[in-house]
Amino acid sequence: AFKAAVLIQRWYRRYVARLEMRRRCTWRIFQSIEYACEQDQIKLHNFFSYLMDHFTPSSSKERDFISRMFISGESFKEAELEKYCDYESLEVPDSYTGPRLSFPLLPDHATALLEAFKQKQQLHARYVLNLLHETRKHLKQLPNISHVSTCYSEEVTVCGDLHGQLDDLFLIFYKNGLPSPSKSYVFNGDFVDRGKQSLEILIVLFTFLLIYPKEVHLNRGNHEDHMVNLRYGFCARLIAMSRVHGKKILKMIQNVFCWLPLATLIDQKVLIIHGGISDTTDLDMLEKIQRNKFISVLRGKKRKESNRNVEIQEINGESKVEADPAGKEAAPSLSSQPQPAQAPSMANRLEFSRWVRQTVQEQIEWCRRLVDISESEEEELTYSSVVSLTDLDGPCWTRQEEWKQILDILWSDPMPQEGCRVNRVRGGGCYFGPDVTGKILEKYNLQFLIRSHECKQEGYEFCHNRKVLTIFSASNYYEIGSNRGAYVKLGPDLVPHFVQYQANKAAHTLTMTQRQGFPVALISRVEESAFRALREKLFAHTSALISAFKAYDKDNTGRITLSNWATAVESVLHLGLPWRMLRPQLVRSTADGMLEYKSWLDDLAIEQRSQEHIQSSLLEVIYRNRSNLETIFRIIDRDHSGLISFEEFHQTWKLFSSPRRERRTRQNLRWKLFSSHMNIELTDDGINDLVRSIDFNKDGNIDFNEFLEAFRLVKQSQ
Repeated sequence: AFKAAVLIQRWYRRYVARLEMRRRCTWRIFQSIEYACEQDQIKLHNFFSYLMDHFTPSSSKERDFISRMFISGESFKEAELEKYCDYESLEVPDSYTGPRLSFPLLPDHATALLEAFKQKQQLHARYVLNLLHETRKHLKQLPNISHVSTCYSEEVTVCGDLHGQLDDLFLIFYKNGLPSPSKSYVFNGDFVDRGKQSLEILIVLFTFLLIYPKEVHLNRGNHEDHMVNLRYGFCARLIAMSRVHGKKILKMIQNVFCWLPLATLIDQKVLIIHGGISDTTDLDMLEKIQRNKFISVLRGKKRKESNRNVEIQEINGESKVEADPAGKEAAPSLSSQPQPAQAPSMANRLEFSRWVRQTVQEQIEWCRRLVDISESEEEELTYSSVVSLTDLDGPCWTRQEEWKQILDILWSDPMPQEGCRVNRVRGGGCYFGPDVTGKILEKYNLQFLIRSHECKQEGYEFCHNRKVLTIFSASNYYEIGSNRGAYVKLGPDLVPHFVQYQANKAAHTLTMTQRQGFPVALISRVEESAFRALREKLFAHTSALISAFKAYDKDNTGRITLSNWATAVESVLHLGLPWRMLRPQLVRSTADGMLEYKSWLDDLAIEQRSQEHIQSSLLEVIYRNRSNLETIFRIIDRDHSGLISFEEFHQTWKLFSSPRRERRTRQNLRWKLFSSHMNIELTDDGINDLVRSIDFNKDGNIDFNEFLEAFRLVKQSQ
């Protein structure tokens, strides 16, 4: 009997260990692909940043287009934004049966909204814009770091990423109760993207924020960023939901996002930030930064000094622009450049700081007159200056320093090793070790940090000797059953109490017999989804994989060892996955341990090939670039109409093909393929012919299908 018991125990432990290993491998696949996608977003941003750094507008019209294309919303003044998003001019039809809002809001309004959203109803655009307007007014009064005390409420509940999953928010409120004077909430960013109900989550959170301004606190996350929203679906879904008023709502949301506080402090002992910290994190600086100037943190990078020499020379009166032979290019405004007063002694730091600010402001005004920038762009230009002009008697920080502070707290992740290094996995922020955490906690007399930003299988996770707590509230994030969601409650003793959940309707309807086998079935389902995504990733890099395999196939036999297969795959995808462990799920077993890689790639192509029977090489390119193409399309579509007008395409094409760039870029993007295939010179008439040829249905606009089709046809012809 004892031998039988030991045998059963052994079998069961092996079985559980195998299940856990399958779960961990599946998790690694999902997480690696997610971070690789974020890297692509950063690379795409860097590509556009390079174009901007090397593009000189030839006219005020081009300058206006570039301004609206890349800094949309930043140059809006208060009056202009209110006029553009005038909610009072919108009429609510009598046929509207959804919830109605009147301000100031009451708890009944929040309850009505929750019930309406459960019934899949939508809030009318007038009320949405009105709510955003009031939210923006409230957020503008808040500091960069919110302060919460447990003295005034029984406990504080901290929630992590929600990512548009309204069912998770409903479940949190069901389990924990609605916000009230005795129940405070801190929502730690990433309210939108990925999920399908991002707007509804914003409406609910903003409503409770206005009803209970002292009990509800919202932090900004890395997805409260216009450039990130362009890629991960929020912009597209918002426009699709409201094609008439979607542009106004999106414009207001962009502006509201940039006014969200950056952090929250509970009892001066617990710091809540979305991403993390770095060895340069300075809470004093964070408290004084003009946070509203950073509508997109991804656009905050400083230009390389080598690319700014011309600008610096012009500001210093050293412009070497050749004069026109007829003298038409002479700029009389250059002679009126203000000369800075003599600098005071460095010993008097206050006087020197004031002198620097005054000098920079004079130079800015001169530059504005020089390039004939309108008054409405004043805020943006001031934001781009290298010295903050908001606090005349405080320390001066460069825009690069301010940008890095915000980037680090929104994008960083903890690591078990000591030190602080660049986060190359995500492409933004840094990795910070336990020593960095300890120094920050000691410097500001904190007990521990709460952050979000990373999906955790159990919904929460401690690290750095329980000094850093990650909380993630979006359950089933990758797939149904992939992870639990969680929130944490803190009382006056600041001891964390966790509540886990899984908003999965299918699980609640299972019988007891079905529940016993449910974990196994769930793991199999999640595992299948992960490997499907991984096969798509492999297929998207077919050409690069063939080149890598051939490097190991010296005799050109079409066969390589399985060990070389694993090494080659990692060298191409850079996902950091245990390929040898994953091999049985991806490669058929062979008797001699060799793999016919061409037939293996053909099998991948058959899995991914669509019903249109597009050739494999073309489908590979579309798979690899579709996300980038969607993002580019939305960037060009500056009015968020879902269509690219001929003018928008014309201006963007001139940006990509401008001979004024200092050197040409070689990117994976296929813009250059159009001209090489169609033999079109980069003249205005040639661009017009090109855009008309892409407009297949001849309606005067380019939709995304036409945009993708043009890309497909050009690649196919090559």
